[in-house]
Amino acid sequence: MDSQNIRENSGRPFLVNDTDGYHDVILNEKTIIRVLKRYTDFYLIGSGAQGVVMSALDLVTNERVAIKKLTRPFSNPTHAKRAYREFEIMNLMDHPNIIRLLNAFTPQNSLEEFDDLYLVMELMNASLCQVTAMDLDHERLSFLLYQMLCGVNYMHKASIVHRDLKPSNIVVNYQCRLKILDFGLARNVEDENILKTPYVVTRYYRAPEVILGVPYKENVDVWAIGCIFAELLTRKVFFPGTDYIDQWTKIVDGLGTPDSDFTKLLTPEVRNYIGKLPYVATRDWKEIFPDSIFPKNINDRLNAENARDLISRMLVLNPLQRITVSDALKFPYVSLWYDENEVDGPPPPPYIDPDHSPDLSLEQWRELLFKQIKDYENTHDIFGIQSNPVPNEMSEDENS
Repeated sequence: MDSQNIRENSGRPFLVNDTDGYHDVILNEKTIIRVLKRYTDFYLIGSGAQGVVMSALDLVTNERVAIKKLTRPFSNPTHAKRAYREFEIMNLMDHPNIIRLLNAFTPQNSLEEFDDLYLVMELMNASLCQVTAMDLDHERLSFLLYQMLCGVNYMHKASIVHRDLKPSNIVVNYQCRLKILDFGLARNVEDENILKTPYVVTRYYRAPEVILGVPYKENVDVWAIGCIFAELLTRKVFFPGTDYIDQWTKIVDGLGTPDSDFTKLLTPEVRNYIGKLPYVATRDWKEIFPDSIFPKNINDRLNAENARDLISRMLVLNPLQRITVSDALKFPYVSLWYDENEVDGPPPPPYIDPDHSPDLSLEQWRELLFKQIKDYENTHDIFGIQSNPVPNEMSEDENS
């Protein structure tokens, strides 16, 4: 599921039922939702294979929120485990650069009925997809990059690797504040099964070791951040492969043929394949990222040289030589934003993924998630009963 986005529809949803603390809302001819009565004034934001996202007004806080309904989370074990991970990991996270879970619920009361899961989150103004088309100065570029690194650093300190960082999974507001979302593919990097999952990370942002079947760790996220930074600089996808073979070709065309230190990490079959490809000379980073693509230098830290220095440490083919997120935060281009609470705050509680070999069945995933969501409902004021509703004095423009 891609991220929050700009409002798509102009039609107003309407209520068709109103019972037991919930009401049914028709968003459009294809989408009916059953949500808590505290949420009203809906606008469809976007939809995808994993779910539908809408904006709503929370009558308890008088603030607009984003609500994600996971679509068919129990259609197969893969969807079920992604739903479980998204809820569980988001519920653990507490960092200014990670989207905050405000509420979670299911309108079903029994395991047999359980089929819908709603996650309520902070509402942001746009995804990074829209920002990539903008003319950004060094100050905004470095601040966005710093926030990406802070959010991922927080996850990595708990041994959680995101595995699907891309512009549509990163959202921002008008104050240039950035938050990472969508944790359906996130895993504990210490889980041995993580090395058996080759088709993670959207293709354009997929690290070389993932493409070529090399065991991977946290710094697959670093490669993805490097690709996103390159996209912000060039305003286009930096490695636009059409399939996984073409993705590797685009990477080699851009950065050059890997050396023997990298190829010795590969299986004999893959090493043999790579060895038969035409040799591409390594280019200087000034040629890959010339001064002309950067905004005007601001000072001795916010300039093309420092930006290029950092991205050159991220887009390194060999994962053993690629920079870590914690080291990247020390580079001059982003370190001017350093905040102890954002960089060195306490990590989240450990996440232990229940997906052990053999894989859990669909019904086992359903049972696990039902237990977790009901535990959440029983320990949180999901209806807002303990809070006094804030009078709605917002104008129509402010609500939109």
